[in-house]
Amino acid sequence: MAAAPSRAEVLSLFRAFLRTSRKFSDYNIREYTRRRAADAFRENRSLADTPAAATAFADMKQQLEVWKRQALVYSLYAPKTKSVVEIKV
Repeated sequence: MAAAPSRAEVLSLFRAFLRTSRKFSDYNIREYTRRRAADAFRENRSLADTPAAATAFADMKQQLEVWKRQALVYSLYAPKTKSVVEIKV
């Protein structure tokens, strides 16, 4: 039986998600990943029992690894021009 993650571990994982989301070059994907991370952590905030919290934490760690790989792939095929939303007038 795995122990529930501490508050510091959860916050560290959340910050890792936010750092990884900043690595996406496309504005839409960057904002989607940031929003998705916040929603997922907000959704799991109310988990009180140890097994469910430990399972959710392990799942989020796996999801972080997927995001890191995706950020790398997206960086290889990044568009040459910025999105209209990112252009400063």
